[in-house]
Amino acid sequence: MAGQYHDLAEDKKVFSLEEIDLSLTYSYANYLTWLFDDRVELIKGKVFKMGPAPSPMHQEISASISSALYSFLKDKPCKIYYAPFDVLFPKESKADKDIYTVLQPDICVICDPAKIDGRGCVGAPDIVIEILSPGNNRTELLNKYNIYEEFGVEEYWVVSPGDKTLLKHTLNVKGKYQASKLFTISEKVYSDELPGFELDLDAVFED
Repeated sequence: MAGQYHDLAEDKKVFSLEEIDLSLTYSYANYLTWLFDDRVELIKGKVFKMGPAPSPMHQEISASISSALYSFLKDKPCKIYYAPFDVLFPKESKADKDIYTVLQPDICVICDPAKIDGRGCVGAPDIVIEILSPGNNRTELLNKYNIYEEFGVEEYWVVSPGDKTLLKHTLNVKGKYQASKLFTISEKVYSDELPGFELDLDAVFED
């Protein structure tokens, strides 16, 4: 079993994704040594290459949502962060070598300042927002859904630019996600985690 894990004693700077054996399991300690141009995420120790640079539509939607959140959260304890921004999901130990999941959500809201360090967020954000793109695949989306649910992200929003829809998942008392109705243009989305906040989807999806 130990042979499936990268040997931390052999850590060195890595400049190309091609140097990585994708069959192995890696930790955040390994991730910190990677200096290649490709953006990657770690999901339970497995390397997932992120898609190409986001499209203009993706960027505009991200900017619109981020702007609405930033305006609402100004002078409030919760803060907004957006990709590229590492979110680490430790199981027990917070040591770099013991963390096997590192994601870069498009947008996240974090209300506990103790989770923020010089490299990103250690622990689950309160809200995660992912904006779909052609580079997303079903396996990646399912893995992320499971990670966000397992580690207790209270709200997980999935935005579909092509369909102009937003689906909100909220943790129930059993720690499982419950999906909202599918929101679309002419509607507003509210957050249980941010009372008083509303997101106007007409503004998000305007041409």
